Amino acid sequence: MERRALSETERRILYRFAEFTLSPSTRRLLRGETEIPLIPRYFDLLVLLIESRHEAVNREDIFDRVWSDVIVSDGALTQAIRILRKSLGDQARDPRFIRTVSRHGYRFIFPDVVELEEPSPVNGKSLEAAIAILCDAEAPSNDVEETRLRDAAETVLRLGTDENLSLFNEIARAFLRDARWGLPHADQAPLLGPPGAFATVRTLVSLRLRRTWRLARERWLGATLGGIAAGSLGGLLGALVLLTGPGSRATGSILIALPLVGAAVGGLGAFGVGGGLASAEALVRSYRSAALVLLGSAGGGMVGAVAHFVGRYTIEGLFGRDMSPIVGGVEGFALGAAAGIGYALATPVPDGGMATPRGTARLKAAVLTGSTCALAGLTLALTGYHLGAMSLDFMAQSFPGSQVSLEPLARLLGESQPGMATHGVISGFEGLLFGFGLAAGLTTSPRHRRRNLQIEAAPPSVLPTDVT
Repeated sequence: MERRALSETERRILYRFAEFTLSPSTRRLLRGETEIPLIPRYFDLLVLLIESRHEAVNREDIFDRVWSDVIVSDGALTQAIRILRKSLGDQARDPRFIRTVSRHGYRFIFPDVVELEEPSPVNGKSLEAAIAILCDAEAPSNDVEETRLRDAAETVLRLGTDENLSLFNEIARAFLRDARWGLPHADQAPLLGPPGAFATVRTLVSLRLRRTWRLARERWLGATLGGIAAGSLGGLLGALVLLTGPGSRATGSILIALPLVGAAVGGLGAFGVGGGLASAEALVRSYRSAALVLLGSAGGGMVGAVAHFVGRYTIEGLFGRDMSPIVGGVEGFALGAAAGIGYALATPVPDGGMATPRGTARLKAAVLTGSTCALAGLTLALTGYHLGAMSLDFMAQSFPGSQVSLEPLARLLGESQPGMATHGVISGFEGLLFGFGLAAGLTTSPRHRRRNLQIEAAPPSVLPTDVT
């Protein structure tokens, strides 16, 4: 989810309160005739609080609206509130403008806010300062410098300028192009053309790759953990069926062995597919759905092929058994593509970027992704390919005395031996669990929200004394 653009209605409104005037269109905060400088995200936060002044704004909503494109800690919000209060001459313990709502968020409490129509936006000193920063742009050496350049680029694009953007160097043009995608109503930011078109593209790719890693790594981990959980659950359910089904030869140890195997298979698959999906959301803007399918299938296919190669030739080398039918690249490719399709359908983001579904929307994403993966699993089974459970059954047939034969489940489904019905049911169910766990893990709330919930749940005696 990207930082939202101001609507046309919001662009025409001035907010006046006490001695201050706030102009969303020109992005200026004035005390009388004096402009108070604010970095773009802090300005967005002030606008959000004033727009929502009739109710308290939850911390999660603030992160979704102001910091939706980056993962930050609670300290970023604390610092933002502190700076806003300092800019407004407000006090945390006796607030005039911004009040902390315990265990919830913040509220703008000044009672007399006047909304006026602004006839025509006027570019202020902030635009001139932003242009000056971009004109002197150099490759950023740390996150602070990168944030400064990105904020300057956003300011130029939001306010518009008559400057010839091609006069900026390749670093400034790359930042302008990158910021352009988060601002649907902003001016155009040409990427190609002289001077330095190649250098501009190279700089833009470098920016996107660094941001991709920052944004994708936590979602990647969440997806992997979701796959581990789904695989463990599938292994446990399978063990219970094999232990209690008709003609079972299994012992209680299978209740430990199968969940562990399921966790390994599910986690490995989710590592590949989840990495592809997280990278697609963080890296690609223009064609998000296509990127989800392409990179999801690529990640799944790559991990599946490597796992197949290592597993097959290890077993064949040690035991002399032909393990060619075990799960591999084709299965990983198909599941990755199915997961990308389901996730893209369930989480449309018109302007590209990361989806942040919550509640029922998150459940819908998990169910739809699970459904498309179930369909892929069924299709694979009908065409002779093997997912994790069927690969284990094949290995069980190669090693007499194995406890993981699927015959008990087959008998429950009316087959004397595992046939097409057994293969289809197991593979479809395995795909369902995998897709559900993958999407649920991929959409886990960022770390800053989880830390926030932990702080809110703590007793008052351990809460920070500097409450902002």
